[in-house]
Amino acid sequence: MSKVRSHILVCGGTGCVASQSEDIIKNLEKEIAKIGYQDEVKVVKTGCFGFCGQGPIVKIQPDNVIYVMVKPEDAEEIVSEHIVKGRKLDRLLYDEPLLQQKIEMHHDMPFYKKQYRIALRNCGMINPEDINEYIAFEGYQALGMALTEMTPQEAIQIVKDSGLRGRGGGGFPTGLKWELAAKSVSDKKYVVCNADEGDPGAFMDRSILEGDPHSVIEAMAICGYCMGADEGLVYIRAEYPLAIHRLEVALAQARETGLLGENIFGTDFSFDITLKLGAGAFVCGEETALIHSMEGMRGEPTKKPPYPAVEGFNKKPTNVNNVETYANIAPIFLKGAEWFSSIGTENSKGTKVFALAGKVNNVGLVEVPMGTTLREIIFDIGGGIRDGKAFKAVQTGGPSGGVITVADLDTPIDYDSLKAIGSMMGSGGMIVMDEDNCMVNIAKFYLDFTKDESCGKCTPCRVGTKRMLEMLERITDGEGQSGDIEKLQQLGAAIKDTALCGLGQTAPNPVLSTIHFFREEYEEHINDKYCRTGECKALTKYEIITDKCVGCTACARVCPVNAISGKVKEAHVIDQAACISCGACYEKCRFEAIRRP
Repeated sequence: MSKVRSHILVCGGTGCVASQSEDIIKNLEKEIAKIGYQDEVKVVKTGCFGFCGQGPIVKIQPDNVIYVMVKPEDAEEIVSEHIVKGRKLDRLLYDEPLLQQKIEMHHDMPFYKKQYRIALRNCGMINPEDINEYIAFEGYQALGMALTEMTPQEAIQIVKDSGLRGRGGGGFPTGLKWELAAKSVSDKKYVVCNADEGDPGAFMDRSILEGDPHSVIEAMAICGYCMGADEGLVYIRAEYPLAIHRLEVALAQARETGLLGENIFGTDFSFDITLKLGAGAFVCGEETALIHSMEGMRGEPTKKPPYPAVEGFNKKPTNVNNVETYANIAPIFLKGAEWFSSIGTENSKGTKVFALAGKVNNVGLVEVPMGTTLREIIFDIGGGIRDGKAFKAVQTGGPSGGVITVADLDTPIDYDSLKAIGSMMGSGGMIVMDEDNCMVNIAKFYLDFTKDESCGKCTPCRVGTKRMLEMLERITDGEGQSGDIEKLQQLGAAIKDTALCGLGQTAPNPVLSTIHFFREEYEEHINDKYCRTGECKALTKYEIITDKCVGCTACARVCPVNAISGKVKEAHVIDQAACISCGACYEKCRFEAIRRP
């Protein structure tokens, strides 16, 4: 058999699959077979490369060349030119706007230069549906080490010494959580993976499960050994069909290989994992609500104590960590607690994965050491704001977090620093906003989400968020009244103090933080009945500057309600009574003849 000399790695994450990466794989395989290279060149379907805004991505190894925005019809040229003739395809290389040059090497891309991939270490590198590839990348060595060389207490101490904190939002020390569950006395214990990723714009956990499911399976087994559990459950939302499929494949392969099931590695430790599908309720990201949902009840939180480590699933001791937390476990055992704790800051060790989205050039998954600044993430890794617009704010922590302005761009990313400026780490959603975003409208969007996602159990969250949303809707509809800002602040503070769980306690954060940093926009909406960005249609009017209008008729042709009149080569006029403030004319005009008064 011929030796494989090249691998063509093709992104098989959800985003790239939606952009025809499956067809790219089929076409590449067909072209390779056509020239008889199928024994020398292998096409590998991987997980997400992280560079989502440039997908589908194809990477040629060992050349380390990345092609972006690849289409199925590009397969023939990739094979005939790069694989056969060794000629790189300039047109498919990444075009770095800041450097004004084409970049071919993975490690030369600014998007990757400041990243340190631990949780994402195998994503985009291996076929997630082949356990042998995971094993070839040191897979299951950490589990073997823990089972054959350590006591449960010694293994827990490694996790404690690493300083790893939960990556799902609260940042509770992972080793301590495992220790508490281990100390609980019971005939049955459970290990739970929280894969109910519900933040708008967040896709970290989904991508890890799609690209490296065995990293989570291995870590759950290690946790089971540490706390004395023989059963694990992955609670995953049903809207993640690809992640579910790859988990099912990985679990079946792990059982077949003897890495799940009875007497793993010839020891007396037995462990297996099953999936529990959730209906996509945001509140089920909270561990007690998640547990109730797994038990077949309504996903509602309960007061703590008792904590799940004492009384969780089926009233038995249960450890709950999210996907990203588990994805860090195996490297900690393989490289040591000291190695992991040397990364990051004093109180926030290791790295953090962020889903960088919004008005930024390089949308995608970013993993950076704790302590990296927001400026580095948004401008160095993210490539700055799209279309040369001005940065306005970034929302971290999803609906539970707050906005961060240009004044705090140099804040290091860690649990304490973000909390100090009124935001939070959360699970890792990071939505970037530019000058065209209305902050009142942004606050309304997030509050509308949390209002809908409230389980309804406690009055502050169920009713309070609804009342706050009603006030915001009045303000954006031009019906705001004097005193509304103060009412929002008072009600928000009351909800934070009295809501039962983290969803309600953090729901007012986007409103309170936007009032704090952008109070003048609220005042304009209320007092002047004006939205400076044009996002609030009820507060936006457009007018034509007569001495700039050349009468090209472009605005009139795109107006959906025929509110613009005028003859060719003569200044046009907008009928304000008919105008619906859609902004189509404003976007179409090439002469800056249309403005928002």
